[in-house]
Amino acid sequence: MKIKKAHNPNVNLNLNVRGLPQSATLWINEHSKQLIEEGRHVFRLGLGQSPFPVPEPVVQALRDNAHQKDYLPVKGLPALRQAVAAYHQRHEGIAYSGDNVLIGPGSKELMFLLQLVYYGDLVIPTPSWVSYAPQANIIGRHIRWLPTYASDGWRLTPGEIEKLCSTDPERPRLFVLNYPNNPSGGTYRLDELKALAQVARRYRVILLSDEIYGELHHKGQHVSIARFYPEGTIISGGLSKWCGAGGWRLGTFVFPSSLSWLHEAMAVVASETYTATSAPVQYAAIRAFEGCEEIERYLVHSRRILRTLGKTIAQKLTDTGVSLQEPKGAFYLFPDFTPFQDRLRARGITTSNELCKRLLDETGVAILPGEVFGRPPEELTARMAYVDFDGGKALQESYDLPPHKNFSIECVDGSCNQLLAAIDRLCDWLRA
Repeated sequence: MKIKKAHNPNVNLNLNVRGLPQSATLWINEHSKQLIEEGRHVFRLGLGQSPFPVPEPVVQALRDNAHQKDYLPVKGLPALRQAVAAYHQRHEGIAYSGDNVLIGPGSKELMFLLQLVYYGDLVIPTPSWVSYAPQANIIGRHIRWLPTYASDGWRLTPGEIEKLCSTDPERPRLFVLNYPNNPSGGTYRLDELKALAQVARRYRVILLSDEIYGELHHKGQHVSIARFYPEGTIISGGLSKWCGAGGWRLGTFVFPSSLSWLHEAMAVVASETYTATSAPVQYAAIRAFEGCEEIERYLVHSRRILRTLGKTIAQKLTDTGVSLQEPKGAFYLFPDFTPFQDRLRARGITTSNELCKRLLDETGVAILPGEVFGRPPEELTARMAYVDFDGGKALQESYDLPPHKNFSIECVDGSCNQLLAAIDRLCDWLRA
């Protein structure tokens, strides 16, 4: 009797997704929740989710539009597209209109559609956000990694672009530029943006400028590279980070008119996939992008809280002996634990994955290994999202300060204790 072999369903999977793991940031969040349910105390510095509540005017706009139930245009609600265009025109001085804007269910989905419709290499600086490369792998795009270095603040240099493009000047390429940066919290000076724009124009590359953290520049001084290379730059943004509305899933792409062919192609694919973004959220988002005094106040205080925490944590870590750059925006740090390499090796830790696993198991502090951001496994880097604090309470404490008094760690009344305790545990663990 011939015995039939058990069917392996994995063989029916698309080769591009076979063996592909879940997004590292989502995995660490779910794993942390599981440990908490098991009774463990976990410091959640893995998932980069804003700790601040959604501004009340935007929440009220969502309440007012909860009844909106119709399918909206694929490219987005016209009034919202116009509000996004006006927002970028105010900030960058570039004459955008609603026709330049595409609305999607998160900028992550829009990035995926862009790679799907654009035929060319994806060029990613390393370290970079964890989903750029997996999306390219799913679609089957060729990935080129461009190195950056701690000595340059993990910033991409024009020389690296030149080195890559000069080998095959006519090859179509899509470059990702993300700043303020995930995972380092770094950003670019004006002269650096101008130099990057110059070489990008020379080789006619398309820049996907991921500026989702733009409003969280710690001094409110974010500038888009589109100001210097408007004809070749797509600006990516949304509500998830500066508006604290990650779960609402609303992203924006702003195209130059010269790239309308990409805009149209993405809209066609969107019509056959997600159809349209949630109607109530789109109506509420108009309020967010139009802005108001209350939203601006919310942003000013969010920035100074993040600036203070970033400086404080960076100082604590450098005093312990960790190597890192002080963040200039967003809510991330990218520490390098190489100065502790010998001590860690003696404890059986030789990779960033082992470092983060042992740290979570032994202290409850959850951070992400540098390897998932495109760094070599043996490099002892990691990303820390300093978001495990009560954002609503911290905002109120900042609001209540007298105008002449700067926000400082001494000003908070318990809102940031969890976060500061996590850093102390990490430092004690390194010294042990």
